[in-house]
Amino acid sequence: MTSPASGPVVAIQSGSVEGSNEAGLQVFKGIPYAAPPVGKLRWKPPTAVAAWKDVRAAKDFGKACIQPTTRAPSIYSSDVSPTGEDCLTLNVWAPDDAKNAPVFVWIHGGALWSGTSKETMYDGSALARQGLVVVSINYRMGVLGYLAHPQLSAESADGVSGNYGLLDQVAALQWVQDNIAKFGGDAGNVTIAGESAGGLSVLYLMASPNARGLFHKAIAQSAYMISTQHLKEDRYGVPAAEKIGIQLAAKSQVVNIAGLRDIDAQALTDGAAVLGFMPFAAVDGKVLPRQLVDSFGHREQAPVPLLVGFNSGEIRSLTMLAPPVPANAAAYESAIRERYGDLADEFLRLYPSSDMQESIYATTRDALYGWTSERLARAQAAIGQPSYLYLFDHGYPAADAAGLHAFHASEIPYVFGTFDKTPPRWPKVEAAPRETRMSDAMIGYWTSFARDGVPQAKGEAAWPRFAQGKSYMRFGDEPQVERALMPGMFELHEAAMVRRAKANQAWNWNVGMVSPVLAK
Repeated sequence: MTSPASGPVVAIQSGSVEGSNEAGLQVFKGIPYAAPPVGKLRWKPPTAVAAWKDVRAAKDFGKACIQPTTRAPSIYSSDVSPTGEDCLTLNVWAPDDAKNAPVFVWIHGGALWSGTSKETMYDGSALARQGLVVVSINYRMGVLGYLAHPQLSAESADGVSGNYGLLDQVAALQWVQDNIAKFGGDAGNVTIAGESAGGLSVLYLMASPNARGLFHKAIAQSAYMISTQHLKEDRYGVPAAEKIGIQLAAKSQVVNIAGLRDIDAQALTDGAAVLGFMPFAAVDGKVLPRQLVDSFGHREQAPVPLLVGFNSGEIRSLTMLAPPVPANAAAYESAIRERYGDLADEFLRLYPSSDMQESIYATTRDALYGWTSERLARAQAAIGQPSYLYLFDHGYPAADAAGLHAFHASEIPYVFGTFDKTPPRWPKVEAAPRETRMSDAMIGYWTSFARDGVPQAKGEAAWPRFAQGKSYMRFGDEPQVERALMPGMFELHEAAMVRRAKANQAWNWNVGMVSPVLAK
């Protein structure tokens, strides 16, 4: 016999779920959106979850997906336990009176290696109190989410493999289409949003035919449009994804996929990380038809409004992506001239030797995040869609004192209104009037964009489209509209990317002092 429900109960396609009442919100946690990808379902596209008869408790977050064992804690580290392969769950925050409310789907970051939807900083309460139905999702990561192998491709009706984590995200969006109306959400008004690898995932979803029609707006925070592996070909200096899978199996001392499926998931994940496995989506001609630069360059991306931007101090907390400072200015300038040739004068204008550390940080930031953001804003404008560009240049006392002004992901607690829920080593944000105003502004811009595609915040500057004179919003001491973000930045990195692509070279964080020699 089932006990009487003490929280809100919603009947979805797979069964009824009971959530919690939280100060005017109905909150549901750990709802499965696909079958557990375990045993023979490891490295299979997500399949339908088995239906249940009794009311299922949805008051606790599900397991985080398997991720490498943390060895060197950082400001991003938090306790994500328990973890497991049975992790394909999502969470919903909905206003009590929600009816045809806009839907905001959050995709967490973590380099496609780590992270979880239960990270406290992603609590959807503040956004839900502005009238959104907020959904956050888990998806397979690392070797469990992105391994390709010829034997896996042979199992597929499409002859492809890898991209399982991306297919999980598609399945979660399909769940939203099928079920979100029961929570008061409008399946015809869905915004996908994510930061870092979550922003990269937004780009993958915009480029993937599998996700077409499952969302209607997109927000990409600190996304990076870098080159990725092809499934069956060595391209851009990277072996084919299937070849990488063969190599990983050999190093794991197994001869086939059945053997890999028998290995403990945590041991497999830790071993793959040690061996240098890099989880990225693979260009397979099906799930991901082309390189992202080509999908957006050929105007094949989802025709939806886009809000996109990056942080001025991205690399201050990601110093592993930046090469060391050379011995002197002469060595710096010589290396740049050798690598950039006829582009060197412009490079040195933008990134001078007068402050080599700052120039190196800025080079990596712009090649990954700045160029990507402006390229995306331009691409959506080119297909007649509204695009809104931002630069987050807001510092606060604890971060600035640690040399982390506007560091990677530092905008997230402002967007979610979660100053009190950041990870343990995160520079703490005090809820002072200046910080509260910035958070209220960003919540306003983000929620209004999700509602009707136009970012607005009460009492703050009107945010024009990028197409209006290359306008962008600078979140400094306060939101302020400016024009022409970092003149010359986009053009330099676009030229470098084009030359690399033509020379079959990768484009990512191998820039500046560690750039390959660019073709003329």
